Amino acid sequence: MIRPLINILLVVLLSEIVGQVDAFGVKEPVSALLQKHVSEIARLKEETQAIVGADNFDQVPYNNDVFYLRYCLEGDKDVEDLKKNLAWRQGEGKKICDAATSAFVEATAGEGWNNDPIRNNAPSAEIINQYLTESSGMTTSTSDGDFLYCIRAGMIDDKSLMSLIDVDSLVDFFVYAKEIISLAANDRSLTSDRISNVLTVNDLNGLQLIGGDSTFRDALSASSKKANELYPALGGPTLLLNLPRLVSALVKVFTPLFPKKVRENLKFSRGCLKDVMELKDARRGGKDNKQFLKDVDDILSA
Repeated sequence: MIRPLINILLVVLLSEIVGQVDAFGVKEPVSALLQKHVSEIARLKEETQAIVGADNFDQVPYNNDVFYLRYCLEGDKDVEDLKKNLAWRQGEGKKICDAATSAFVEATAGEGWNNDPIRNNAPSAEIINQYLTESSGMTTSTSDGDFLYCIRAGMIDDKSLMSLIDVDSLVDFFVYAKEIISLAANDRSLTSDRISNVLTVNDLNGLQLIGGDSTFRDALSASSKKANELYPALGGPTLLLNLPRLVSALVKVFTPLFPKKVRENLKFSRGCLKDVMELKDARRGGKDNKQFLKDVDDILSA
């Protein structure tokens, strides 16, 4: 029994945070940051236009200076990292990025946000959307305007899902989701004049300690590692909610072994979302949204 528990623990702790250095908590206005890094951004934009071409350069995400600013905010990223990102976007990841761009443009065409094109354009949507529903995952905003990406792994029938698709297909789906959130975060950063980050909320209420599909966890881990490479200075803290008590005990053993920066990015809580039956009720406008945002604020400030 201990080995499955350790596997779950490692996926939970490592999948969202390995290699992550974020801009969460940056206080300077975006306008000031863009001016501060104007020469670096100009150099990154010049490299980008040379690679993607003039026509693509005028499209999202390349027409948003926050796309380049995030490389400046994450100090260990440079032109070579951007080139690798662009090579992925022009090659292996082109289908994902094209689908995300099309969906994002359609979703933001009118007033507000239309989520239908986001779900419909996702890779393997006809299969995955049957299992990753509003009951098991959703995205909303914090009281400060950051994004909250919430997932309830215990609500996903991972065995049935993975009997219909392979790991690579699910990885593509999760990377597509992160691409959508990245586009939205960059757009919001410009309009709000505040760097918008993405906080991951893993609600482990109902998680099975024994069983489950290991390939599903493999997909989560692989997609998170890929996202950390593709989206610098985007991620904020990871909130781990309602861990089973035995897993919680193991967390206390393992977390002191991680570097300080990793420990600072992990927030634990019991109770938040525990009595929320449907995640959609915690979204903006939902009956549980006000309490959820208060709980998140309390966790982040603790």
